[in-house]
Amino acid sequence: MKLKKYGFIALGCICLGLGTVGVFLPILPTTPFYLLTVFFFANSSQRLHDWFLQTKLYKKHLASYVEGRGMTRSTKVSILTSVTLLMGLGFFMMARRGIWIPCGILAAVWLGHILYFTLRVKTLPGK
Repeated sequence: MKLKKYGFIALGCICLGLGTVGVFLPILPTTPFYLLTVFFFANSSQRLHDWFLQTKLYKKHLASYVEGRGMTRSTKVSILTSVTLLMGLGFFMMARRGIWIPCGILAAVWLGHILYFTLRVKTLPGK
């Protein structure tokens, strides 16, 4: 059981680091990494979970979404921009090689992201 706990702590720290880097680099999505951080910390240590919920990064990027209120327009644009850039790069690389079925799957996943964030996630007033 301790091995599982330490594994979750390690994965939580890695996701926290990647999410924090994603705040500054548009190529890494912040929100999914922070959601994973919450999951891993919640399953490893109540103290780490409580600490992460009090950080400014969590409150800025995830708190309103997790509470079911929605996301600010800037957070949505940031997520959709990074998703579009990363998936667009993958699409381009596969299309150059003529690998069309995965291109179609990737396009469907991208469209799902766009539809979810524009139609299902409420846009909050703010930045």
